[in-house]
Amino acid sequence: MSPRKKTVLERRTNRPLREVLDEFLAHARELARRARDMNPAELDYAQQRLEWLADEVWQAATGQEPQPPQ
Repeated sequence: MSPRKKTVLERRTNRPLREVLDEFLAHARELARRARDMNPAELDYAQQRLEWLADEVWQAATGQEPQPPQ
């Protein structure tokens, strides 16, 4: 099975991964719509939340803790 097909299949069958991806996408879309109207504190929190959700996606997809930035 090709890596792409395996990824698509995993996303469809791995419910926790699908749920966190859905949450990540919803947050990113909302941020894209509202970014111009957000104050600096809201933008900072939104960025932190994107990072947290990205970590959750990584954990759901790989079962590993994400590596800290270098």
